[in-house]
Amino acid sequence: MARVLKTGKGWRIGWNPDAAEFKGLVGTDDWAIELTQAELHDFCRLSAQIADTMSQMASELMDEEKITCEAQSELMWMEVSGYPHAYSLHFILHTRRGAEGCWMETAVTDLVNAAQMLQVF
Repeated sequence: MARVLKTGKGWRIGWNPDAAEFKGLVGTDDWAIELTQAELHDFCRLSAQIADTMSQMASELMDEEKITCEAQSELMWMEVSGYPHAYSLHFILHTRRGAEGCWMETAVTDLVNAAQMLQVF
């Protein structure tokens, strides 16, 4: 399997199956963190779950209402905040090396879509 790096304006996500420990990568134009396979799996799963929740909430909210949703696993915590169609994404890694990062609302939809298309698991 080949190494994959998907990028867009304000986001990037990658997978390197040949890497010894850190097979995944997430980041922006300004920062990046390598993730283990399990961490990347949780990132992809939680981001899809939380994006689905935001989509479902669209019919429950007035146009000017913002919402914040959280999801977490043993490895990470994730939060989105904003409107159902435009929201920021923030995560905190709960592993021994710990890390956190965030993406602006202009990058989140493309990042989440790319994470789902990565399909490496």
